[in-house]
Amino acid sequence: MSRNFNVAVVGATGAVGNEMIRILEERDFPVQELRLLASERSEGKLLDFKGKPVVVQKLTKDSFQGIDIALFSAGGGRSLEFCPAAAASGAVCVDNSSAWRMDPEVPLVVPEVNPDDVAKYTKKGIIANPNCSTIQMVIALKPLHDFAGIKRVVVSTYQAVSGSGQKAIDELRIQTGELLNGRPAKNEVYPHQIAFNCLPHIDVFLDNGYTKEEIKMVNETKKIMGDDNIQVTATTVRVPVFFGHSESVNVETGKKISVEKARELLSSFPGLKVLDDPSANVYPMPIDAAGQDLTYVGRIREDETIENGLNLWVVADNLRKGAATNAVQIAEILAEKYL
Repeated sequence: MSRNFNVAVVGATGAVGNEMIRILEERDFPVQELRLLASERSEGKLLDFKGKPVVVQKLTKDSFQGIDIALFSAGGGRSLEFCPAAAASGAVCVDNSSAWRMDPEVPLVVPEVNPDDVAKYTKKGIIANPNCSTIQMVIALKPLHDFAGIKRVVVSTYQAVSGSGQKAIDELRIQTGELLNGRPAKNEVYPHQIAFNCLPHIDVFLDNGYTKEEIKMVNETKKIMGDDNIQVTATTVRVPVFFGHSESVNVETGKKISVEKARELLSSFPGLKVLDDPSANVYPMPIDAAGQDLTYVGRIREDETIENGLNLWVVADNLRKGAATNAVQIAEILAEKYL
């Protein structure tokens, strides 16, 4: 990169927004000016970037003058309202919400999987960041699909509360303390107690009995992989873990992939790390992934009920690779190749 860029973070005071700021610093993104934007409630708050305080400004449609790249993590409603204004001001938006993901004129990008799709940003000035659960799954699927062609995926997720934001993190912490001290737990973020519990319910239920989160995984996987013939079915579950999503992924391929070959393919793919030695109790766990940018894969084994099937266990930090890091990686491609 031969120049520095003016970068805005929208939703800067939220869990993902905070992570975006941290990752811009960690990866030494060439920032000329960092503009932190949030709701009126957070106006005037100070956040740290490279050892210096940056004042949070109120988000308006005039906030993007002179901005090159705007990283959005402020919810779908605000993205629908403010991304077009940012694009009209000349910024390229990288949006972490679900607002633009299935728009045919907006690329949906995981840099390890479909980096060339970044070039399609010119249609609307917007690039969509996929759902956190989809990101880690397609990184594990891509090398298998390239080698053998994936026909069908059955995925069950075990998703950390941080996927619901800071209030959910606080709710799990408080509920755990209350229950361990013999007091009843109050729930506000989730419809039921999350501490010491699992909720097979992420986002709203649809008429077909699936949740929006499950349908996101179905539709986004096909778009990112560029293959509408891949059949996907999902069950998404919220679990009492603070950071790190886990997934049980069953894959049916067009031709057989041995366990050894699968390990070889996965081990050589960028952004993936194989942790797969059950005899030594080595397999991915959320505590391994927390604070990391890699996607971890283990428990690799053949599905003995079908001719060409594999089972995988996939884990990643949902706030980093599942959100903020993926967005910054997209910004890096923009800065390197297109701006």
